[in-house]
Amino acid sequence: MDFRTNHEIIAAARRNSDGAVWDYLCGGSESESTMRRNRLALDCIALRPRVLRDVSGIDTATTMLGLHSALPFFLAPMASLQIVCAEGGAAAAKAAHDAGLVYMMSGHTQPDLAEIAAATPAPKMYQIYVRGDRGWIEELLGRVREAGYRALAVTVDTAHYSNRERQMLAGWEPPSRRNATGRNALAELDWDTFAMIGEIWSGPLILKGVGRPEDAVRAAEAGAAAIYVSNHGGRQLDAGHGTAVTLPPIAEAVAGRAEIWVDGGFVRGTDIVKALALGADMVGIGKLQAWALAAGGAEGLSQCIGILAEEIRICMELLGVTSLAELGPQHLAKARPVGPAHEMSAFPHLPKGGRLV
Repeated sequence: MDFRTNHEIIAAARRNSDGAVWDYLCGGSESESTMRRNRLALDCIALRPRVLRDVSGIDTATTMLGLHSALPFFLAPMASLQIVCAEGGAAAAKAAHDAGLVYMMSGHTQPDLAEIAAATPAPKMYQIYVRGDRGWIEELLGRVREAGYRALAVTVDTAHYSNRERQMLAGWEPPSRRNATGRNALAELDWDTFAMIGEIWSGPLILKGVGRPEDAVRAAEAGAAAIYVSNHGGRQLDAGHGTAVTLPPIAEAVAGRAEIWVDGGFVRGTDIVKALALGADMVGIGKLQAWALAAGGAEGLSQCIGILAEEIRICMELLGVTSLAELGPQHLAKARPVGPAHEMSAFPHLPKGGRLV
């Protein structure tokens, strides 16, 4: 297994995934306009390079809530990874450790949080879907704390499970949906719940699923250490903006009071560089992570991360910057997209125009 491009990884993932699993990995909700706008928002940004600048030494390292990261992205929480790779989240944790990245475990993936924590000594974060009352939260967070997770992300954009019509047409549901209990707790989430979770956790807290500046500001005022700009990869509310559109006003409103993270269709090194120039501190990699695990497990994901790392370094050199701190709006311009936006449109060399079915 020797992947040179992420095109090859995606093609291998398709070969290894049955139709229902593939639709789960690739799809969004209803007409999938939010998912497509994630890609479209990135495609509508052009890069503006400087020349004759010494770029012989590139530094891609940064921190994430004080944790070192060799690259400006992390492995975002992905539910049900066990359906694409036998090791599930443990494989993702191993690939993150080998690359010097932070892994954020989804509360809806397998194996158990303790097993994933024990898979590597690297620092990890945990994402919680609230499924019960205070007692339920205290019991879960006690186990999360005992396992050594360093920060907690509270997902707040899942008050109702969306109409994911690719899955519905196939008559299939992921394990995270089939085995879910306590959905009312997600619908009842409010700022008081967020404050209660912060009190119980008493560690770095992240609000995940933010799409508006006023919510981001309130989260920062409520003690959130990071604001996680996300529309769930287009899997929840349809007809929304892409996160590359919602990111800049949120970053401006928060104004350094909390870190700003983002995910939503980021699959190229250039995508990650664009996000940093728009005001993000870190970028979450979701779908591409799952495709890489489907293609080749932990080793496939390690190769995928290496490809992204090389793309980032090349982009920075050709932009004329040597450090992430140099990136800003001066490196960006509005542009027209060069083709239709869909989940594979960043990979034009795939067969069938990228629409692997």
